[in-house]
Amino acid sequence: MKYSRQREVILEEVKFRYDHPTADMIYHSVLEKIPNISLGTVYRNLNQLVEHGLIRKILIPDDSDRFDFNLKNHQHLYCTCCKQVFDIESNVLKGIDKVIEKETNYIILSHEIVFTGICEACNRKKV
Repeated sequence: MKYSRQREVILEEVKFRYDHPTADMIYHSVLEKIPNISLGTVYRNLNQLVEHGLIRKILIPDDSDRFDFNLKNHQHLYCTCCKQVFDIESNVLKGIDKVIEKETNYIILSHEIVFTGICEACNRKKV
């Protein structure tokens, strides 16, 4: 992948955020550093970074995709109220790939699990 200052700024933005930002969130942050950047350029560069394995895309049902710099194997929790995405590393899910492979004779290369629900803070607000 050829060097691009825009791509470098976008990668840095994803790298130092832990809120699993959307392309739109990244666009608004990057706009402060590169005022003439377009949303299309941000999308294009995010997809290139995903294709080259530098970041990962989290597909959120019925909402915008999110981006994550953490490439370590982990799952996500998505709150349908506040729209936040949280990392989760559960012992229950460790080794799930091997269980599925054994049961199906399918070779698992990767997986992405997003649990959808209501976070603790939003749940407390409802009570």
